[in-house]
Amino acid sequence: MNRPEIVQARWRGPGLIACNLLALILLGSWRWPTARLLWDRFDAGVFHLLNAPLASNAAWAHVWAVCNMRLVDLGVGLIMLGFLIKGNWIFTAAQVRQALYAFLAVLVLLLLIRVGLLNELVKAMHWQRASPSLTVDEAVRLTDLFPDWARDWHMKDASGRSFPGDHASVLLLWAIFLSPFARGWRRWLVWGLAMLCTLPRLVSGAHWLSDVLVGGLFLSLIAIGWGLYTPYAAVACSFMERFGTPVLQRLGRLPGLRHVSLLSGR
Repeated sequence: MNRPEIVQARWRGPGLIACNLLALILLGSWRWPTARLLWDRFDAGVFHLLNAPLASNAAWAHVWAVCNMRLVDLGVGLIMLGFLIKGNWIFTAAQVRQALYAFLAVLVLLLLIRVGLLNELVKAMHWQRASPSLTVDEAVRLTDLFPDWARDWHMKDASGRSFPGDHASVLLLWAIFLSPFARGWRRWLVWGLAMLCTLPRLVSGAHWLSDVLVGGLFLSLIAIGWGLYTPYAAVACSFMERFGTPVLQRLGRLPGLRHVSLLSGR
C-alpha cells in the first residue's frame, strides 16, 4: 500500500478546517462553564489517582522520580527522532529526510503559535493557573521525597504556569504527524509511547490532565493544520533541502555512514 505524501504545496481545505474546528471545540469545552465543571472533576480525580500512591509506594515514587528527570526527556527526544529517521520503519528510506524536515518545520510553527499567539491569549483571558502540586493541599512532591535527585538531576514536579502542557504538545504533535504513515501495530506503538511519556508530568503534579488534553492537543492540532494542510511545510522543506541536504550528503560519504538513510537519501 502506498504511503500518503508527506507534504503538498497546496491548500487542503478539509484537513485545515477539521484540525482547527476540533482544536476550537476542545478549547470551547474547557471554557464553557458546564463542561468546565466536568473537566475540573476529571482533573482532580486523575491527579489523586496518579499522585497519591507516591506517598505510600516507594517503588512507584522512585520510578516517577526518574521519569521526571531532564535527562529522561532527552532520551525521549532521541526515541522520537529515531522513529522519524529510521528508514523503512515508519517512512521509506527515501522519505526520511523530508519527514525530518517537515516535522521540524511544523515544530517551529507550534513554538511560534505558542509564544506569539497562545501566550498572549492566555494572559489576556486570565486562563493561566498553577499546577496541582502547588494548589492541592495533599499533593505529594517528588522534590520533597528526593531532594538530592531534584538538585542534581533537575526534576520537574511543579509549574506556576501549567496551561498549556508544552511537553505534551510536542509529544502529541509527533504522534499526529506520524499517524498517517505508521501502519498497524506501529501506529498503536506511536500513540502508546506518546501517552506514556505524558504521564510523568501528570503523576508528579506538574500539569493537570486538561493541560495535556486541551492545551497540548489544541496547540498540536493548530500546528498540524496550518503546517501540513497549507503550502507552509512544502516551502519550509524546500528551504531546508537547499541548505541542509548538501551537508547531509557529505556526511553520508564518510565510512560507516553510507547506509544511514537520513544521510544517503536511500
